[in-house]
Amino acid sequence: MSPLSAARAALRVYAAGAAVVVAQLLRRCRGGFAEPVFPRQPERVAVVTGGTDGIGYATAKYLARLGMHVILAGNNDRKAEEAVRKIKEETLNEKVEFLYCDLASMTSIRQFVQNFKMKKIPLHVLVNNAGVMMVPQRTTKDGFEEHFGLNYLGHFLLTHLLLDTLKASGSPGRCARVVTVSSATHYVGELNLDDLQGSTSYSPHGAYAQSKVALVLFTYRLQHLLAAQGSHVTANVADPGVVDTDLYKHLFWGTRLLKKLFHWWLFKTPDEGAWTSVYAAVTPALEGVGGRYLYNEKATKSLALTYDRELQRQLWSRSCQMTGIPDGTGDAD
Repeated sequence: MSPLSAARAALRVYAAGAAVVVAQLLRRCRGGFAEPVFPRQPERVAVVTGGTDGIGYATAKYLARLGMHVILAGNNDRKAEEAVRKIKEETLNEKVEFLYCDLASMTSIRQFVQNFKMKKIPLHVLVNNAGVMMVPQRTTKDGFEEHFGLNYLGHFLLTHLLLDTLKASGSPGRCARVVTVSSATHYVGELNLDDLQGSTSYSPHGAYAQSKVALVLFTYRLQHLLAAQGSHVTANVADPGVVDTDLYKHLFWGTRLLKKLFHWWLFKTPDEGAWTSVYAAVTPALEGVGGRYLYNEKATKSLALTYDRELQRQLWSRSCQMTGIPDGTGDAD
């Protein structure tokens, strides 16, 4: 990618982030973010990717507080041990555990699913939360560009491999749920089906935004297929807003400085950022409802191109090829 094109991609991403930050600031000035109240979720099981840090940790803790059996999926054993201990301590819920899963490795994802299924337990909620942001050009263990490979393909494969358990766990009036975390960055993203890996024109900002667009397209396609099958599983997208986490180390130094000085005012806390994911995972208002883009616990419109059924289908088919799984959907509308 030319320097000018890369600069344009960066400016679009920062503009999208700035718009969200301003909206959050205005809301903070009007009284802030009110914590939602959710019903308890006893006997239900959730998997949260990236559950040892940031929004994922806050999401896992909230679900544990509601009484769920929560499994943190991540690739850092040391952090996981501390995260599990703290969640148990703070929620008084002993049904919190960790299973290793490196979303940058298809072998690791398959091993995670095998280990999970050996537990012989249901799965009622899958929160696809983990991700990287604006990293330098590098690849996953399987040779995929890291944003696309980890943020998107890793969750695509994980969801696919857990779908049978999700379907078996859902029931009429109590659907299982897939919650996939995207961001406002998707509004300035593009999807290049001819170069999903950014091999000819890489920009960390463009690659990140593309992965977030792909997650929305994937969710809508998944919901369409689940509904056509009559499955008791729904799929929705959660947008956490701009949140104070450790994901910003690769951003422009000015953005990092702004975060350091004013994060308490401009950025959501991880707990506040997790509320929309938790809302998508448990609220009765979304029982049986899928295919929604949720922001601040409300449904809103995503980028126009994400509603393109043909683009959804093409990305799904290409993703099946890349992850080595059969595409049994044919040319379903």
